[in-house]
Amino acid sequence: MRETSEYTPRIAETALGPVEYAVVGTGAPVVVVHGTPGGIDAAALMARILPRDGIAAILLSRPGYLGTPLGGNATIDRQADLLAALLDHLGVDRAGVYTWSGGGPAGYRLAVRHPRRVTAIAANAACRRAYRAPPEDLPTRLMFTTAPGRWLLRALAAHSPERYIEGALAGEGDLTEDQLAARVAEVFTDPARRRFVLDLGETTFRDRHRRTGYGNDLDQLAAITSLDLETITAPTLVVQGTADSDLPPDDSTFAARTIPGAEVLLLDAGTHLALYTHPDAEAVQRRVVDLLLRAADR
Repeated sequence: MRETSEYTPRIAETALGPVEYAVVGTGAPVVVVHGTPGGIDAAALMARILPRDGIAAILLSRPGYLGTPLGGNATIDRQADLLAALLDHLGVDRAGVYTWSGGGPAGYRLAVRHPRRVTAIAANAACRRAYRAPPEDLPTRLMFTTAPGRWLLRALAAHSPERYIEGALAGEGDLTEDQLAARVAEVFTDPARRRFVLDLGETTFRDRHRRTGYGNDLDQLAAITSLDLETITAPTLVVQGTADSDLPPDDSTFAARTIPGAEVLLLDAGTHLALYTHPDAEAVQRRVVDLLLRAADR
C-alpha cells in the first residue's frame, strides 16, 4: 500500500472480508464509493470537495480494486453489504453515501438493504440500470492496459497538460468543438479542476491492480435488472451532466423520479466529470456538502 499526502491506506478485516480504506477529515461520516475503474485513490479525488473539518470521508477500494480482493463480494448486493461491514468495523452506526458512476449501484443498494445506516445519498452520474460498455478500439485498449500506454499518458499529462485535458473531456462528453475548447480553457486555468483531471488519469489504468475489479464491474453492471430505488428513504441528491457520453443522463433523471423526494441537478453541457469540471461545479459541490451535513444532524 502506498501512503500519500491525502490519505493513509489501511486494511480493515471486516466480517465479510478485507477492505482497503482510509478516513480523511473529522465530522459527519460519509462513505465515498468510487466508479469504474477506480480504487481508493479515485475515492480520494472525489473527496477533495468535502470539507475536512466537517466530514470524515471514508475512502475505500471496492472489491477487485487495489488492496481489496474480490473474494466472495462480487455482486452488487455483496458490495453493499461489505460497505455496511466496513461501517461496523469502524464503529459507525450511520453515514452519508457519496457515489459516482459504476459505484452508484452499490451505493444505492446500501441504502436499500441497510436503510437505517444511510443518512443521505449524493449520487453523481450514478448508474441505475443495466450498463454495457461500448466497444473499445485497439489503440484505446493499449493506452489503458499496457505499460507503454501508461508511460505515454503520464508524459502527455506532464508535458502537454492542456492537450491531456482536452482528450479527457472529449472522451467523457458529447460537446461541440466550441464547447470543448471553452471547457478546456476553463479547466486548464483553474488549479483545482486542472489537478483533478490530471490526477484522475492515474486511477483509470486497468493494470493487474484494477483489472479484476473492472472486469467484475462490467459483468455486474450488465446484469442489473432493478435496484429497487423506490424503496430508498434517505434524502437523495442526484447530479448529472446533460452532455455525459459515458452514462446516459436518463439514468439520473429516472433515479430522481423514482427515489421518493429526490432532487436532481442537471449541469448543462456537462460531461461525466461535470461535478468537478463544470463552470457551476463549485455551487453544486456546496449543495452536495450541505445535503450530507444537514442529514447528519437529523
